[in-house]
Amino acid sequence: MKLIRYRHTNRIRRGALVGDAIFSLGRRHGHPVLGDRLCGLDEAVLLPPVVPTKVIAVALNYRDGREEPGLRPPSDPLIFLKPPSSVIGPLDPIIYPSQSSRLDYEAELAVVVASRAHGVPPARAKDFILGYTCGNDVTARDLQKDDWPLALCKSFDSFCPLGPVVETEVDPSALEIQLRLNGQVRQSSSTAKMHFSPVDLLSYVSSVMTLEPGDVILTGSPAGVGPMEIGDVVEVEIAGIGVLRNHVVAAAPPTDLSHG
Repeated sequence: MKLIRYRHTNRIRRGALVGDAIFSLGRRHGHPVLGDRLCGLDEAVLLPPVVPTKVIAVALNYRDGREEPGLRPPSDPLIFLKPPSSVIGPLDPIIYPSQSSRLDYEAELAVVVASRAHGVPPARAKDFILGYTCGNDVTARDLQKDDWPLALCKSFDSFCPLGPVVETEVDPSALEIQLRLNGQVRQSSSTAKMHFSPVDLLSYVSSVMTLEPGDVILTGSPAGVGPMEIGDVVEVEIAGIGVLRNHVVAAAPPTDLSHG
């Protein structure tokens, strides 16, 4: 099932996307079920499919991504946080901040948490996953420092596009993942090349912090990370989930608050 958040007739709602139609959602035995048809997709505006309390991202989690800089696989996941204010939805603009001179894309599979999770063993982690969506871990690369954390270069507003849907029935073990910049393929890989799987990551992260429903874990990016420019269109496509499309715009000039 493809779960969405959307705006229709000035109301924000949750629903399910079936083809080009949006349906209401019910619950049966704790699982979402389709209700009535509400409207067509062309009558609505898709929003970020979730509203996370936090976004946990993972570095150096693809074998091909590590080979680029010649790094060894980490013994434990390397995690960092992106704030909820960085989250945007499909078709929302990525804002190129004035503080940066290099803005990079990073296509990623995003795990969406289903229910509160703390200290979850790997064998049970799948039960705490609602589904998966496409993500783009936008990075101001020139602001990245050798010492962690990565908060400065990863946390600007609009630096975490997510969407277009949360797919609840896809198998994440070997999904094709691709990023296109202005229609040209720049990243092409498979989630089979992950070092730590989604269940491994949820278990590990939940051993550090409590995860809430709707929280997101970005699972790392494969080889091919590179720069974007103002005016570019960037698309993340993951098989079985969909296409996350955003465009890059210049930051608005700062507001002068010295008078008033």
